[in-house]
Amino acid sequence: MEAGRFVRLILTPMRVLEKIGEMREASRACRRNGGRVGLVPTMGALHEGHLSLVRAARAKCDTVAVSIFVNPTQFGPREDFSQYPRTFDRDCELLRGENVDLVFAPAVQEIYPAQPGSAGQQRAAVPAYSTWIEVAALTDRLDGKSRPGHFRGVATVVAKLFHIVEPDVAFFGQKDAAQLLIIRRMVRDLNFPIEVVGCPIVREPDGLAMSSRNAYLSSEERKLALLLNRSLREVEQAFRAGEHRIDALIRIGSDAFSLQPAVRLDYFEIVNPETLEPPAQAERSLVAVAAYVGTTRLIDNLLLEK
Repeated sequence: MEAGRFVRLILTPMRVLEKIGEMREASRACRRNGGRVGLVPTMGALHEGHLSLVRAARAKCDTVAVSIFVNPTQFGPREDFSQYPRTFDRDCELLRGENVDLVFAPAVQEIYPAQPGSAGQQRAAVPAYSTWIEVAALTDRLDGKSRPGHFRGVATVVAKLFHIVEPDVAFFGQKDAAQLLIIRRMVRDLNFPIEVVGCPIVREPDGLAMSSRNAYLSSEERKLALLLNRSLREVEQAFRAGEHRIDALIRIGSDAFSLQPAVRLDYFEIVNPETLEPPAQAERSLVAVAAYVGTTRLIDNLLLEK
């Protein structure tokens, strides 16, 4: 048995930590004993997609840490921060079932300390926070274009989690493809000694990409939400049949939404998966879609490859 694996087996049951110092010391204790630490950053409301990341971490690392933090700085002023599903007790039960070692669940005040002279760190005070990370030329693409400031908030909180947890490996889902690319670029540019692992999209049996926001959908909206994946598959089918013109493929995907006014298209784009820029032809491209089903905004994507 590997030394690191033995270390994991003798650790105490899953610990829930709320303070930065506690989390940092728990992670360092694992590495002092020769173990590798894997981090799965989440905002809670866990589903099978998150658990697939946890299993990937479990297979690769000695200690698995999962963060549960609804990050206010990646939500716009009219977005669903206050309504975002929070199911902490259920989340912890799911993570215990996956043999997770550490859960980091800090308060907002722990991650974004109040500024000097501030009356406190409530949601409205977060914009007074002074230090941000922006990945130039990427944070204004796809969701970043539709949600200004979103990826700045994502990059900043992930950098904070990396400094706090100090993982050897971090795991992210492919469903947030732009986010995954931005985190990889940040890790490269800022010399984080961390391996970033992207894991495949996990779907419901009917093809709907798993998302915490699926819980917002009514039964009728749940059926309508299948349009996102269907539009991607229609583009993939056309691509396999020999259509490689970007404008034609985008038109095929976008037209799928014109027949269903109850689903409002935010964007349907085809981009280079390494730069998020429009490619000349769809030889190896990321097809990404975002749409509102009722009031719920959902995203999905797939990779086209010859």
